[in-house]
Amino acid sequence: MKKVILLLICLGLLNACSKNEQKEKVVFPLNMQISKFEGVNQDNKPINLATLRGKVWIADFVFTNCDTVCSPMTANMAELQKKLASEGVKAQLVSFSIDPDHDKPIILKQYAGGVGADFSNWNLITGYKQEFIESFANKSFMAPAAKLEGSNQFVHSTNFYLVNQQGVVVQKYEGVSNPPYEQIIKDIKYLQ
Repeated sequence: MKKVILLLICLGLLNACSKNEQKEKVVFPLNMQISKFEGVNQDNKPINLATLRGKVWIADFVFTNCDTVCSPMTANMAELQKKLASEGVKAQLVSFSIDPDHDKPIILKQYAGGVGADFSNWNLITGYKQEFIESFANKSFMAPAAKLEGSNQFVHSTNFYLVNQQGVVVQKYEGVSNPPYEQIIKDIKYLQ
């Protein structure tokens, strides 16, 4: 009789364990703390690291006079925004201009508006010095950012960066061609 009771208890425990779905443990490869920044968004409203604290966000670096990768990156960010909305996933999108002398708020708003951006959760940031954004990209994202001499073009990262609620970059993704939208959404959900 004791063996039967023990067997029933064990079966009950196994059954209970199988019903409790455990959240898959994800280990993100990056761990880069974002340093403080201050700027303004496309509506000329102040934005800084504290503004984004407590939120999961995706960041990238663009500039509106870009001859190559910025247009597809911005279109891909708009597509990501649509996919997030259709799945009901809350996240902020943040595009840092690496050409703050040219990219004034109204220019950024027109630029992103051209791809159907929803500005309720997408901030395009400017309003800082060129030297600051280059150093900020290098240190906080380990990303290149520099003006090409004798040109109006800039070298910059083409990645999308996943940032957690504490302002730490935890993952990066291809941003120009075939961004892994499903993986990005899955990772955002995991952080939330």
